Amino acid sequence: MKTFQVVGIGNAMVDVISHASEEALARLGVQKGIMQLIDMPRAVQLYGSIGPAEEVSGGSAANTIAGVARLGGRTAYVGKVKDDQLGAIFAHDLRAQGAVYETPLAPRTAEQETGRCIILVTPDGERSMNTYLGVTEFLTPADIDDAQIAQAEWIYLEGYRFDGPESHEAFAKAIAAAKAAGGRVSLTLSDPFCVERHRDAFRKMIREDVDLLFANRAELMSMYQCDFPDAMRAAAAEVSIVAATESEKGAHVLWDGQHRHVPAVPTRIVDATGAGDLFAGAFLWGMAEGYGLETCGRMGCVAASEIISHIGARPQDDLRARFRAQGLL
Repeated sequence: MKTFQVVGIGNAMVDVISHASEEALARLGVQKGIMQLIDMPRAVQLYGSIGPAEEVSGGSAANTIAGVARLGGRTAYVGKVKDDQLGAIFAHDLRAQGAVYETPLAPRTAEQETGRCIILVTPDGERSMNTYLGVTEFLTPADIDDAQIAQAEWIYLEGYRFDGPESHEAFAKAIAAAKAAGGRVSLTLSDPFCVERHRDAFRKMIREDVDLLFANRAELMSMYQCDFPDAMRAAAAEVSIVAATESEKGAHVLWDGQHRHVPAVPTRIVDATGAGDLFAGAFLWGMAEGYGLETCGRMGCVAASEIISHIGARPQDDLRARFRAQGLL
């Protein structure tokens, strides 16, 4: 048995989550519903302009790994933070979830700081993310521990982390280490704008290395530049397993010529932050535990429904209990 069921690689951020009206978004110059990269001065300006906020460790793949850990999965995470206050918060919080976190810290003398994402949540639950990457942008191949990756059944790669000078090389090193040890590779596309920036690199990776692709409707359509049904078919022709989410319409799981639609679990939306992250976490945990793919998709929808029912991207309820209530365990 390998040490880890899932090792995630991606951004290491601290999320700053605040409620905001549609008018406030306009006043602050924030485009609704997408992730925008910002610099340090903009991060400081936004932070000083928002209302009360909750601060928790985050990053898309880190949320996924925390979800796997909360379910009892054996996990580790690779993502860069600085030896500063926010970096300490990130590391402590992720380890407290049960994940192994050993990525070398950027020194206190580093010019950039630990990254943070200012998330403004409108009354409809939509989140608008303003991300200062900081040192997490500078993940390098040296941060990838081949021995750790070799001990993973799955690695989970975050599309957002493609924005970085050496990130592609770091991913390539991790993929090589995983494949050499018999591990499998999963990828989340993260965001349509991320896909636009890196479509060719993503397509090459998907065709050659990815065993499981996570994407939402907009991301998949951006990747394959066609409507959603055709995009799902195109992805399924290139990847063994495709898990495509469609918000309130649920999710689609495609494998071996099969296509299953999994309905969403009705929930009052408070904050959509992390819904896709926890869908992926529950799906990966289910796979690692040997459940069928349709069941994994249902687990993902249950986990996503729990996350969107409250502020923040970490579960507050017992996900296994919810799975049992749905007859999944």
